[in-house]
Order: sequence, then structure tokens, then C-alpha cells
Amino acid sequence: MNTITTLTSSILLIVLVFGCNSKNKKSVESTQNAASQNVLSPVIDSIHSEIHNGDFGLIDRFMVTQNEAVLADFKYEQDYETIVQEYDTTHHQYNFNSVEWHPYYKETELHTLQSVTKSITAILFGIALDANPDYSVTDKAMPLLTNEEDTIRDARKEKITIEDLLTMRSGLKWNEETDHNDTTNDCFRLEASDHWIDYVLSRPMDTLPGSKFVYNGGGTVLLGKIIRTITDKRIDKWAEEKLFGPLGITEYYWKETPDGEIDTEGGLYLKAEDLAKIGSLLLNKGKWNHTQIVSENWFTTSTSPIVKGVKPHWGNKTGYGYQWWIPEYNDDGKPNIYAGNGYSGQYLMMNPKYNLIVVFNGWNINDQPKKSTWRVLQDRILPALENK
Repeated sequence: MNTITTLTSSILLIVLVFGCNSKNKKSVESTQNAASQNVLSPVIDSIHSEIHNGDFGLIDRFMVTQNEAVLADFKYEQDYETIVQEYDTTHHQYNFNSVEWHPYYKETELHTLQSVTKSITAILFGIALDANPDYSVTDKAMPLLTNEEDTIRDARKEKITIEDLLTMRSGLKWNEETDHNDTTNDCFRLEASDHWIDYVLSRPMDTLPGSKFVYNGGGTVLLGKIIRTITDKRIDKWAEEKLFGPLGITEYYWKETPDGEIDTEGGLYLKAEDLAKIGSLLLNKGKWNHTQIVSENWFTTSTSPIVKGVKPHWGNKTGYGYQWWIPEYNDDGKPNIYAGNGYSGQYLMMNPKYNLIVVFNGWNINDQPKKSTWRVLQDRILPALENK
């Protein structure tokens, strides 16, 4: 069994460090933060009150930051041991009603991120390509995943590119839109299997690669394996060296699959304040404390709506980049919001115009809440700033 990984013994402050040196810039940001605080206080108080009233279901953390200022940081205590008693609580890392594993990792402050893991995997993939320019997103995926003697029975699989995997357009037949406990759900079957890579590669083709968006966590599992091929390091070690270490993220947990790979589709746990650091990295276009962690070009492409209209039933023009959701963008494709979206209420949402980061952790797995925190930035916070 893995333990929590600690990179250094230093104690982190909750205040985010953005590396700004200019006193004038500090003064401007301070004024902006004060103005935003005045405008947003009633909105934040209203959201906080609605969380207490249960309108958003089971919420564990709600944070709002702008520039260097934490405008809101609320923690909510939930009695999950009592809540899940009517369900199967077997201690297993993929039983979501096991309080040993969910939503916090073994009584720590590390919270499951679910599919926000995919978005962080994309950052790590960009870092891998930055460091290894002989590879690119146009490369075919299969040679990086299989041995030469392996037989690919469907020629369409040989055409899958890295970018197809990044944008959920692999063409593999995949069902992940049903309840997680549905035994026909491919994510359920993946997490119950002993050989994750083999399971994904065994799926039949449904469409031509690059032609259709189908949400597919299995593709992100393949991306994690390709990172290992490119860098010769398992993704958790790559993250320690290239992302978590530079950002001062000293504690995390990442689920390991039965065959020794890392769960890149939903297995990462972070503290909320460390998740906000990932947000600040993006708002600074891949830079942290004057150091370019991931190239600006990768950041720009990742957070652009490469695939548009991916969720028409959501009633808006949601786009998708490289494992990042674009819930709101302009006619020219410039994102107004880009976000990581994880099962049961894990959200990292960023607005570049106001330099805003919103973090939510929750665990709504058995009941559907009246309201979704996914819409809070788009429907509540930004309109208040726009109409001030």
C-alpha cells in the first residue's frame, strides 16, 4: 500500500505565491482585490449560506482567490461515516463509499480530485513534450504503447494520435456516461480490471480517430503510459520532479493500479490550496515564480476549445481542449473560463480576465443536489463583477 508522498519537510502557507516583484503591480492588485472583495462579499456569503442549507449537497471546501488574495476559504465538516452506512462500505480504493479512501485519503486533508486528475496529467504531458522535442501531439499513439510483436487487428487504431487522446477523440468505443456503479460502464470495468492498459487497448473502434468527441478516461490512462515511454519515469515521479516540487506541493497521494501503473484518469489527491496553485500556474500562462514550468504554447492550446459543442445537452457551447473543459468562450475561441471537472463536485475553475480561481471539493455520489457548484463562477461570481 502506498503512503502519502512528501517531497520536502517545509510547512506551506495557505497564501498563494505568484512571484510578483513590482510594488506598483502589487498596489494595483491590492486595489483590484479590495474592489472585488466588496462586490463579491454578498455573492460569496449567499453561496456559503446555500452550501450550509444543503442546496449544493455535500461540499467539503469552497475557495475563491484573486491575484495573491484569498477572498474566500470555507471548510465544511460532513459526517460521511454516518451518511454512507446504508451503502457498501468495503475498504477498497475504488469503492466510493469507503470513508478510508473517499473523499479524503485516510483521515488526511488530501481530497480526491477524480477527473481533475486528467487535467493535471495534461500539464505533465506538456512538460514531457517540452523536454523531449523529438515527440509531438501528431505522433501515433500505438507505437508508444505496444510492442512490435503485438497485433493491432483494426487498422483504425494505428491512426490514433496523441492529440486524439488528449481531446477525447480516439475513436475507441467507450461508455462512461452512466452511473459509476453501472457494471456496463467502461470506467467501472477499467477500475475493476487487473491490467488497465490492456483493457483500454482491447476496446473496439467505434469511429475514425479525430472525428468524434466521446468522454473516455481510458484514453487518459494511455496518456499516462506514454509519458512513461517518453520520459522513462512513472508519472508520479515525473510530477514530483517537474510540477509538484517547483510549486511547493509537498503532500499528495496517487492511486496505483494492480499492474503498477498510476491512475491518471481519476486517482490523484491534493489539498485544496495546492489545487489552487495549479490554477495560478495556468493564470500565469505556465509560469511559476519567474520559471516556465510548462510552455506558454502548451497552456494556450490546452485551454482553448479545440473541440466545440461537446455537451449540447448542458445548454451552452462547452468546449474541450487538452483534458481541460472550456465552459465559456468567445466567438473567436478565446476562453473566458477554463476548468478541471471531477466526479461528484471536484472543480478547479479559472477566469483570466479577473485573475480568479475558484476551487470546490464535494462528494455528491449517492444523491443529486438541487444546485451544482459547476455553475457558480459562470452564473454567480462573474456576473457580479461584470455588473458592478
